[in-house]
Amino acid sequence: MANKNLNAAKEAKKDEFYTQLEDINNELKHYREHFRGKTVLCNCDDPRVSNFFTYFAYNFEFLGLKRLITTCYKNQDMDLFSQNKSEQAIYLIYDGDRNGNNIPDPEEIGIHPLKGDGDFRSKECVELLKQSDIVVTNPPFSLFREYVAQLIEYDKKFLIIGHQNAVKYKEIFPLIMQNKIWLGYGFKGGAGHFMSTYEDKAKAGDHREGMIRVSGVHWFTNLEIKKRQEEIILYKHYTPEGYPRYVNYDAIEVPKTELIPYDYDGLMGVPITFMDKYNPNQFEIIGVSLVLGSNKPKDLPKSKQGGPAFYLIKNGEYQRLYDRIVIRRKK
Repeated sequence: MANKNLNAAKEAKKDEFYTQLEDINNELKHYREHFRGKTVLCNCDDPRVSNFFTYFAYNFEFLGLKRLITTCYKNQDMDLFSQNKSEQAIYLIYDGDRNGNNIPDPEEIGIHPLKGDGDFRSKECVELLKQSDIVVTNPPFSLFREYVAQLIEYDKKFLIIGHQNAVKYKEIFPLIMQNKIWLGYGFKGGAGHFMSTYEDKAKAGDHREGMIRVSGVHWFTNLEIKKRQEEIILYKHYTPEGYPRYVNYDAIEVPKTELIPYDYDGLMGVPITFMDKYNPNQFEIIGVSLVLGSNKPKDLPKSKQGGPAFYLIKNGEYQRLYDRIVIRRKK
C-alpha cells in the first residue's frame, strides 16, 4: 500500500473506501451461523452503491436475516470517496422478499429520511444501532477508535474493516487483551483493493483501475470463529543465542510468529502480525512495547531515540525495534 496514500487520505478525511463484493463474501462465508434471526446494520454506507447492502439484501433468505438496515451519509464534500451525492441523508430497511422472486426489488425496500446528516454518532443513527444485533461495515479509518468505542458501549456484535495497526491503539489494545475484539480471517495477501477516486500511488504491484490498494487492512470482530481455536504449530527450540533479550525489558525477541519457541515459558516480544494467529487458549497477551518500552537505555544516543520501543544490541550498537506485542505461552 501506500501508507503515504492512506495517511494523506486520513488527513483529508477522505478515507471512506468502498469494499469489493468479493472481499465481503470471502470473509462473511465464515460467519453464516451468526446471522440467523438477526437484524444487521450497515451504518457507514450509501446503500445505493454499497456492496455490504448488496451482499445482505441478496443473501437475506439464505442467511435467515430478520431485518437489514443501512444508513446513507449526507455528502457535503464532492471529493469523498463514497461519491455519495445525496442531498438528503436516508436509511433503508429491507425485511426480505415478498413477491417470491428472491430479489430485493425497489418496492420492497423502505426508504426513510433522516433529520440529520446520517453520521453514525447522531442520536437518530444511535437509535438504529440500538435496534440492530450485528453491525457490518467499513468505517472511516480516521474514526476507527470512536467507532469501536460506540459498538462496545452498546454491546453490539460486529464485523468491521480497519487497519492492522489499530491493534496497538491505546483504545483498542485493552479490548484485545480482554478478548472483547479480535482479528477475522483477513484479506488475501494482507492487502485490500477498495473502490475510490483517490489516486493509487502504491509501489507494490497488482494495481487495479478505479481502486486504491491498501496493505495491512484487516477484519475486526467479536463474533466467534473457528480460526481463534487453531493453535500455532511450534517447532523452534529456544537458545539464548538465537533469541536475544531486550535491553530495556525482560523478554526475548521473536522476529517472526513462526519462530516462537516451543520450549520457552517466559515473556516474548512478537510482531503485531502475531495477532492474526492469536489463540487465547495457547497464549496470554501481556502488553505492547508502546507502553512497556518506556524505560529507554540510559546511554541511548539521541540519533537512536524515538517513542517507547524495545531495543537490542546488534554489532555493538542499539537497534530500535518496531512495535512488539509481549506474550507468554500458556502451559
